[in-house]
Amino acid sequence: MKLTTLRTPAGTRAARVDSGVVIEIDSPDVGTLLADPVWRERAAAADGPRHELSSADLAPVLPRPGKILCVGLNYRGHILEMGRELPEHPTLFAKFAEALVGPADSVSLDEASAAVDWEAELAVVVGAPVRRAGVAEAEAAIAGFAVLNDVTMRDWQYRTVEWLQGKTFEATTPFGPYLVTPDELPGGTRPALELRCTVDGELVQAANTADLVFDPVALVAYVSTILTLRPGDVIATGTPGGVGHARDPKRYLTDGSVLVTEIEGLGTQRNTARLGTSAPE
Repeated sequence: MKLTTLRTPAGTRAARVDSGVVIEIDSPDVGTLLADPVWRERAAAADGPRHELSSADLAPVLPRPGKILCVGLNYRGHILEMGRELPEHPTLFAKFAEALVGPADSVSLDEASAAVDWEAELAVVVGAPVRRAGVAEAEAAIAGFAVLNDVTMRDWQYRTVEWLQGKTFEATTPFGPYLVTPDELPGGTRPALELRCTVDGELVQAANTADLVFDPVALVAYVSTILTLRPGDVIATGTPGGVGHARDPKRYLTDGSVLVTEIEGLGTQRNTARLGTSAPE
């Protein structure tokens, strides 16, 4: 099943995506829908107003997650090619909902930063409350997966040893177009999906999510040891090699750059970087 959050003249609505048609669900967004323990049944049975996907205005798939937790250095091949040892534990940091934009919205280039970089990522969406999860509990708690690009202000990220300030600038992080449930994906809750990112038509990142050091199930188990994960929480699983900051010379997004992020089975984002933009209403 594919779920999305649709912008309408009356506000946002959760919706199911079926063969190019978006069918409204009686819920204001996917995050609110997931808070209902019978969200799967409600989504499958929904028969609300219909829209053509090709012309739909999509919001971030979860507009206001309670938590957005992100993982650094989590692709095995990228870590080894840099000559580093594989980590024993995930590197975690946070992002806030104000950073999110839809899959076709502009990415905001803030004049405060001169080093805006791309990071294509697989996002895990939690669908049930879970605390101190074992493997089975962690698998059951995963509602599905989505595409996210953790656009990062590198000059702010590296001002200090803590990364948060470069990771959550407002209106910078495309999220969507869909949440796709594990039953539709090869590998299920440990999906093996091709990930690609292009900038102005040039391929800059390519990897398979099977190369994650800490897979989605392991991350849900780890994070839920720290705090309760709740429906609609998000874990961004990290990015592979190919980011602009690691290039020689370094390369960053500029006004008008077209950023395309896609993951097999999860859809494609196409976002244009713009100076002075802000999050859509």
